[in-house]
Amino acid sequence: MAAAVAMATPVVLLTATSASALGASTAQTQNQPTYAELKQAAADAKKAHAEAVTAKEEGLKEVKATLEALDSDEHPLKAAVIAAEKAAKEATATKTAAEKAVADAEAKLEAAGDDTEKAAAQQALEAAQADLAKAVTAAKDADAEAEKADTALDDARVAATRKYGQLQTAAAKTLKDLETADAALAAAGQCVREAGLTSLADGLPSKVTAGTTVDFTLRVANGTERTLTVDPLVAFHTKDADKHLLKVEWSDGSAWQTLDEDSGAEHISHMETMKPGDHRDVKMRMTVGSSARATDAFALLAGDASDAYNPCVLGPMKRYDFELLPAGSKPGPVDDAEPGRPRGNDDERPSGTDTGPSPQGGTSTPTTTTSGARTHIGGNLAETGASSTTMPLALASAATLTLGAGALLVARRRKATGDN
Repeated sequence: MAAAVAMATPVVLLTATSASALGASTAQTQNQPTYAELKQAAADAKKAHAEAVTAKEEGLKEVKATLEALDSDEHPLKAAVIAAEKAAKEATATKTAAEKAVADAEAKLEAAGDDTEKAAAQQALEAAQADLAKAVTAAKDADAEAEKADTALDDARVAATRKYGQLQTAAAKTLKDLETADAALAAAGQCVREAGLTSLADGLPSKVTAGTTVDFTLRVANGTERTLTVDPLVAFHTKDADKHLLKVEWSDGSAWQTLDEDSGAEHISHMETMKPGDHRDVKMRMTVGSSARATDAFALLAGDASDAYNPCVLGPMKRYDFELLPAGSKPGPVDDAEPGRPRGNDDERPSGTDTGPSPQGGTSTPTTTTSGARTHIGGNLAETGASSTTMPLALASAATLTLGAGALLVARRRKATGDN
């Protein structure tokens, strides 16, 4: 059954996946295979190919053993060939002897002197000719039996090799099916962009005084045509080298959770089954250390998501720039920070890779730990792990880069599909 699934579905799945990989709507994808179905098809194809390869290997052993046995004089078919060839050889010798007897009888008849000798020679010739006719028939029959025995042995050899050839063909076909299924799965796993998946800050001030705490809300809205599972992605950084100036917290509904100051960014507040048009609010607050000097700061917010057809759906990254003011400052009325587009490498995302360049141009190994509905992201690329459907994306940062030098390096990537 696994082989049947693998052979029957991957080509269809690969064709169907292309639409969803481009960000197709629910209406466009409803008749297409889900990512889980593609994954199962790839697993089935892998199993079918493994079984076919094993069968081919066993078949090779079997055909070698069969051919070796057929070449043994003790094998019934080979023994029959030997016996038939021996009989044919003997029949040919008998025919040759009969032909010589006829020739001798003809010579005696020609040499006979009187009627009595001629009559006896004629009688002997006729007897020799009769023996020759029998010998010719016997030789033909023996040759036919030998040919029949040879054909039976050859048919056995052909049958053995044909069976192995069929196993080779099956293994080659299952390999092609596996490649097709893997290609379909890889195509579906490519990250797609959805501009309608927004993550915005409501109430984040454009200026914050040191020693104060401000409350604001993260609103995640699904303005797409997809039903999504979303992991909001949050990062807060300052130009100042002291990354502990900001304490950012979010409410999980029962308690306040603190963003890891060393992680660079986190996925927070895992959101299951956000239907088109849905939105979710996450209460947040930010406390600025009393020792903070006047400096610039910024927040990065995005929605990393998945749906039934794509394990990697990216909402746009929004950047909020705000100022930190020294303790005791009286800024007066303060407007909210406005969402803007990412700068520099804020929204850098390697295309479908599991590793990528570090800020220094090398590579690094990601470190990811999960607690509840949050994901801490370390290294320069990372995986999420909040649940079995947690987003295959991550973000890393070089927190001490200055705003004027290109700002924060933020890299988000899809998680290896094997963990889904």
